[in-house]
Amino acid sequence: MEQVCYRYDGTFGGFLTCVFESYVNKEPPAEFLLLDDPALTLWPERVVETHPAHAERVREGLGKKTSAQFRTQMERAYLTCLPDRDMILYRLIRRGFDEGDRVSRDLTDPDMAKVTLALQKMWTEWDHLKGVVRFSELEGFLVGEIEPKNRVLPLLAPHFAARLNGEKVILYDRTHREALFAAGFRWTIEPVEDFHMGPAGEEEKSWRRLWKSFFNTIAIEGRINPKCQSTHLPKRYRHVMTEFMEEEREQKGLPGDIQSGKNMVR
Repeated sequence: MEQVCYRYDGTFGGFLTCVFESYVNKEPPAEFLLLDDPALTLWPERVVETHPAHAERVREGLGKKTSAQFRTQMERAYLTCLPDRDMILYRLIRRGFDEGDRVSRDLTDPDMAKVTLALQKMWTEWDHLKGVVRFSELEGFLVGEIEPKNRVLPLLAPHFAARLNGEKVILYDRTHREALFAAGFRWTIEPVEDFHMGPAGEEEKSWRRLWKSFFNTIAIEGRINPKCQSTHLPKRYRHVMTEFMEEEREQKGLPGDIQSGKNMVR
């Protein structure tokens, strides 16, 4: 059987469609690439168009052969930044169809061990971000930015949509170039190539100064422990937190970018 390189749109449904095509055409994939990936390959290429019905057949079949837990693991693992993620998930899905649910309990399997560790790291990042995301009030919206390693925005969406259900929320993921738009308990995630927060208003700046003043007032100089602070608040999160932003950073942005999101959350 000749191996091929599958190119698809980067969605989980597209990936499952590739799995379906692999079974139907009896062609094991050598690698997976996104449609817009400029990388070259030595393998014959096949462009796979996402087919929801085919993806659903794979999803349902996997649920019957294994368990709902294993299927959820595969769906969540697709959100991780695991290197060579697609090939690892493909091999595990194949094993799931061939061997049943025991694959999910086989932590001696290198692929399953990598997925388990990747999921642990993703959930840790998700938990951190729930506490460190900072929103600014701009033109009637609560607007924030994150720069995660994993694609955690779909996991954060239900949390912030419920917690801030009385507000209109925009949360932008710089890494994956997508944004959460939420109003009430309704939310959607849309791709956004270029996003800039508008400049903070005077009231917003006043609240920021008040928070910094409170922090500095209650701090005990003799007990300042930068190492401990970094443990509880890793430095990689700080550049998108309002209390660490420099004044010049706050002045950057195009109000029109926020304006474009208004129609999506009315």
